[in-house]
Amino acid sequence: MLRSSSSSVFFFFFFFFFFWVVVVSRLLCPAVCLTQEGLYLHSVKLALSDPSSSLSSWDPLDATPCNWVGVICDHTSSVTALDLSSLNLAGPLSAVSPLLCRLPSLSFLSLSNNSVNSSLPSDLSSCRRLSHLDVSQNLLTGSLPSSLADLPSLRYLDLTGNNFSGDIPDSFGRFQSLEVLSLVYNLFDGVIPPFLGNISTLKMLNLSYNPFTPARIPPELGNLTNLEVLWLTECSLTGHIPDSLGKLSKLADLDLAFNYLDGPLPSSLAGLASVVQIELYNNSLTGELPKGLGNLTRLRLLDASMNHLTGPVPDELTRLPLESLNLYDNAFTGELPESIADSPNLYELRLFKNKLTGELPKTLGKNSPLRWIDVSSNKFSGQIPSTLCDSGELEEVLMIENSFSGPIPVSLGNCRSLYRIRLGYNQLSGEIPSSIWGLPHVSLLEVVDNSLSGPIGESIVGARNLSSLILSRNSFSGSIPSGIGSLPNLVDFLASDNKLSGSLPESIANLGQLGRLDLHNNALTGELPSGIGNWKKLNELNLAHNSLLGSIPLEMGSLSVLNYLDLSDNRLSGKIPIELQNLKLNQLNLSYNRLTGDLPPLFGKEVYRNSFAGNPGLCGDLEGLCDSRNEVKKQGYVWMLRSIFILAGLVFILGVAWFYMKYRNYKNDRRAIDKSKWMLMSFHKLDFSEDEILDCLDEDNVIGTGSSGKVYKVVLGNGEAVAVKKLWGRIRKESGTNGGDLEKGGCNLPDDGFDAEVQTLGKIRHKNIVKLWCCCTTRDTKLLVYEYMPNGSLGDLLHSSKGGLLDWPTRYRIAVDAAEGLSYLHHDCVPPIVHRDVKSNNILLDGEFGARVADFGVAKVVDSTGKGLKSMSVIAGSCGYIAPEYAYTLRVNEKSDIYSFGVVLLELVTGRLPVDPEFGEKDLVKWVCVTLDQKGVDHVIDPKLDSCFKEEICKVVNVGLQCTSPLPINRPSMRRVVKLLQEVSSDNPLKKTTKDGKLTPYYYEDASDQGSVA
Repeated sequence: MLRSSSSSVFFFFFFFFFFWVVVVSRLLCPAVCLTQEGLYLHSVKLALSDPSSSLSSWDPLDATPCNWVGVICDHTSSVTALDLSSLNLAGPLSAVSPLLCRLPSLSFLSLSNNSVNSSLPSDLSSCRRLSHLDVSQNLLTGSLPSSLADLPSLRYLDLTGNNFSGDIPDSFGRFQSLEVLSLVYNLFDGVIPPFLGNISTLKMLNLSYNPFTPARIPPELGNLTNLEVLWLTECSLTGHIPDSLGKLSKLADLDLAFNYLDGPLPSSLAGLASVVQIELYNNSLTGELPKGLGNLTRLRLLDASMNHLTGPVPDELTRLPLESLNLYDNAFTGELPESIADSPNLYELRLFKNKLTGELPKTLGKNSPLRWIDVSSNKFSGQIPSTLCDSGELEEVLMIENSFSGPIPVSLGNCRSLYRIRLGYNQLSGEIPSSIWGLPHVSLLEVVDNSLSGPIGESIVGARNLSSLILSRNSFSGSIPSGIGSLPNLVDFLASDNKLSGSLPESIANLGQLGRLDLHNNALTGELPSGIGNWKKLNELNLAHNSLLGSIPLEMGSLSVLNYLDLSDNRLSGKIPIELQNLKLNQLNLSYNRLTGDLPPLFGKEVYRNSFAGNPGLCGDLEGLCDSRNEVKKQGYVWMLRSIFILAGLVFILGVAWFYMKYRNYKNDRRAIDKSKWMLMSFHKLDFSEDEILDCLDEDNVIGTGSSGKVYKVVLGNGEAVAVKKLWGRIRKESGTNGGDLEKGGCNLPDDGFDAEVQTLGKIRHKNIVKLWCCCTTRDTKLLVYEYMPNGSLGDLLHSSKGGLLDWPTRYRIAVDAAEGLSYLHHDCVPPIVHRDVKSNNILLDGEFGARVADFGVAKVVDSTGKGLKSMSVIAGSCGYIAPEYAYTLRVNEKSDIYSFGVVLLELVTGRLPVDPEFGEKDLVKWVCVTLDQKGVDHVIDPKLDSCFKEEICKVVNVGLQCTSPLPINRPSMRRVVKLLQEVSSDNPLKKTTKDGKLTPYYYEDASDQGSVA
């Protein structure tokens, strides 16, 4: 019994001692248990900023780091690989490189897609076993250390997407094992060095999108006999393509696009036995495609578009397993080989803007999975092949500006995969097959300027995705089907110069997205339909040269974005609604009708004289109309006195009514604001409450009104001011008012811009982006509270009598500020943000004329895959600012913003509006181009600007023209635009210089999709 008790006591003390040993050892674990390599890595964690807590699993209490995120060990628990890519880490690389190189087995290191900064440290050469180094997509700067070439095992080196500059070091020619070298998207400004041809082990050489000094392709690159990928896009390459590249027998991808290469293609390219794709687009290559291309039995993609190539399309190309053939915008002649229809893999064929003749092969599409065909702007003739959609995959048929004849194939009506059909400017005849009208996915149907006839098919009711219906200049007849009103996405309905008859269907008033309705020069009768007040997005209405009856509807005066109205040469009668004075019209024509009564006072100006001609019963002050004032003068002095008394009485009555309305609105507003139901969401530290905001929302503080709501100036208790946008409530919204901002020429916006505005401005911080303090919401009302901009918008100031306040230095500063704001959206936001409505009215000015980009009601983030935004169902933006490809493809990305900003630059230089009746059918961009060609730059520059700044102004004009290039690929990125603007003025304070006097921009250049510098 005693022994049993003693044993129990012994075991009790043993377990007690063991427990405390474990506890103490865990407390001392950082110094005792963690391996030496783990201690090094834990020090790396402490040296870096980790705002997302991505390294939270790096616990110093662990015995080994092998289970930590991104850490890979071998069987001996020694760290062999460290993958810290895309973890949102920040900090100087030089602070961690000595620690990393103490890991004796480290062979793989990736810090890709973080915010690591400073320069690339030279002590990385002490990581002797390193074979894979990836620090791409970071913020590294400076020149490359020559010591990198001393790493004996390095096979993979990726420095893409940083700020490295200067020359590529001479030592790089000494790499012993390097297989991949990628320096894409940096700022290297030397030449591509010939010594890279000494790295015999190279399999991939990527140097694209760097501002290299213009020079030829080094012939020595032909010595890289193991090379599989040669990517030299936009490297300022000049001269001929060297014959030596034909020796690269293992090359699979050759990309020399977007350079200044000239001369013929060397015949030696036929020796690239392994090549899969060749991209040579956007150069100045001449001559014919070389013979022997038919020997490239693995070639899948050939893109030699946008050059000056001539001659026929070689028949031998059709013997290749081509999937994509892009030869557009050259000078190819002759007929297309019939055998191209036998290419079994061909899904993309783009040959537009050439001089090709003859007929398309009759079996084109029968034996291949054809998806996109664009042969526009050639001299093709004959009938459209009926086999284009035999595979059932055809999505786009673009054949505008040719001489195709005959009927449209019935087989296209069975092609339910189609979403774009453009057959305009040909000689097509007959009726459009009824099944084509109702294709469910088609967004664009254009057959303008042909000889087509017959009615618009009733089956159009099934075209639920149709956005643009363009039928002008044909011989269509019959009435417009009632089903047209059931197309929810229809934006453009253009059917002028046809033989349409009957009245407009009542259902057409249901088209809430309609932006343009042009039916002029037809035989339409009847009255204008009721309910056209639903056309809140209508920008252009042209019903001239018909036989319409009845009066002009009063609700037409509520179409807030309408700026083109032509109802001339009809049989309209009655008075002109005084509500039309509410419209901001650039074009008004009501001539040659049967209108009567007095002219609305606002239209009694000489500029409108021709707008009302041919209406005998119409009276007003314009020449040609009866002058009612003469009748008054004949009544003498008594009538004048009577008028004075009547006027005084009216003033008194109006004053009382005004006071009553103000009092009633004040009471209604006070009743509408139930402070207990408001929810406040702040995005910055606030020193005011929602009560201060709500107490000031009365009519005396209104500083602007748009279709999205009212804007108030609110002075807070601390003396500071804020701007409050009160969006229209549900009642206004349901009646058709858009939630976005359509002021001054906006075209089409989504239904509710509040969420986009809050989600965008609530996250971003930049000195040139307007600051969103907070938002206040109830069930029916939404308020957005911004910083107050005393000088209003750039558009209002520039195009008003106060435009003289904007001298050239001020305009230049505004341009740079706005460019930096947009550059932040495109390049520094993750994911990037596309504004989609860049215009002068959305650039606000503070008290010192500093610029802020504003109004993000239609902003969109870019797809994380990097492919840009998907196709929009409607066009968002403002007329005069919309990029041409946006209206053509309905696809939008950063290049659309860059075009719009280019228009703003031209506004600043010219002082003119983007759309002006003086331009005729042109917009500001075309006017500037034509005026420069015909009259010179002096006729473009705003005469208010001092001539001493002419040199700088000319440079800004050049930047604006680059931004508004018709081809998106030719437009510079916003980072490039910032750099170009900063370089405009030699004494510009927005520049920084290094000790050696070289320019250092605030933002590194992103040439991912930028255009060349003219």
